[in-house]
Amino acid sequence: MRRPSTIEHLYLDFDGFFASCEQLRDPALRGRPVGVVPYVGGRHGILIACSREAKAAGIKNIMPVEDAKRLCRDLVLVPQKPQLYRRAHNALLAEIASILPIDVVKSIDELSCRLDENGIADPQGLGYRIKRAIRYEIGASITCSIGFAANRHLAKIAGGTQKPDGLTVWTPEIMPAPLVKLPIEDIPGIGERMARRLAAVGIIDTQRLLDAQPKHLRALWKSVTGERLWYALHGWDVQAPLTERGMFGHSRVLPPEARDRASAKAIARLLLTKAARRLRREGYYASSLTLWVQFGERFWSERLSLPQVRDDKAVLDALGQMWDCMDQETARERRVMRVGVTLGDLTRATARQFDFLTDDDQDRLRWESIGDAIDDLNERYGRTVASVGPWAPPEGGNVGGKISFTRIPSAEDFW
Repeated sequence: MRRPSTIEHLYLDFDGFFASCEQLRDPALRGRPVGVVPYVGGRHGILIACSREAKAAGIKNIMPVEDAKRLCRDLVLVPQKPQLYRRAHNALLAEIASILPIDVVKSIDELSCRLDENGIADPQGLGYRIKRAIRYEIGASITCSIGFAANRHLAKIAGGTQKPDGLTVWTPEIMPAPLVKLPIEDIPGIGERMARRLAAVGIIDTQRLLDAQPKHLRALWKSVTGERLWYALHGWDVQAPLTERGMFGHSRVLPPEARDRASAKAIARLLLTKAARRLRREGYYASSLTLWVQFGERFWSERLSLPQVRDDKAVLDALGQMWDCMDQETARERRVMRVGVTLGDLTRATARQFDFLTDDDQDRLRWESIGDAIDDLNERYGRTVASVGPWAPPEGGNVGGKISFTRIPSAEDFW
């Protein structure tokens, strides 16, 4: 680990990305407050994103639609279009990469780059080149905030100080003065719960956080994460270790017309099939399935151990067994609001071993061959033309194509 003597990283965050993409797609939305909802007709749900015009009216992401409407009667609601956001993401990456190689794609709307000599010498010029390329090659509806600093973490914080459409340079010689001015809650990695834990030991602002000892933060975080944060805030080039994938999963908030049990089960089957396809594409076997279901305020969840499997029949049979159990235990609950499935306890395909206690080796291999053939057919036609059991995605699609902070869906996720 070393402490750079100059800026080395650029961090870019697209402003209100989902809503900006909607405004780019539909000129009638430009300049208007836009809120993105999970499904068509989601007037009583949650906003998952909002435009800069909506934010200017006090609206925030992850806000109940009814509250947002009270703040801004002119708010325009549009259903999410993950396929649109994925295409826009790829186009934006291509434009940025033509100016500067991209180091890490952090999420659908965030990325970082290591600076070359020209970028170090003229960060403002580089930042404005990127902004111009986005404006004239993609569209003026999409803007970004850019930060420059000695490491990625500080560059991310710097970029967030002048949103939207900002450009901020924090060179090592001016640090930590601009950092000290920020509320401790504005530091990435410090959520509401951690802020309370820090306050309990007297760390109530950023200056006190910087003055703490790294081992003290490690103890407060109960992991090395706290110590890494201390070094990052002090300008060290901290490299996070590579992590191994732990699961494949999908969840979905159900639209009002699909909140009966039969419709919810059908969607759970689609979600699990999508998860199993991803499992196979990335070369894993799973040894557990977790199903969770939300009924209003009540949650039901269960985990079932499996032999090492990757075929649709094995996981769908397990889902059917778990769904029957859930039906019995939640008979009084009427409306299913949300379902989720997770394939966990992963094993690399190269390390797979048959279970000596389960006499189904030949049957399993046959179903794996069938799954491979189905995957090949779907890939050839670029859509789902074959599946194990019925395939009837709900209106609006997007089952298994949801965009999360840690995963950008591929084209296959929308088949």
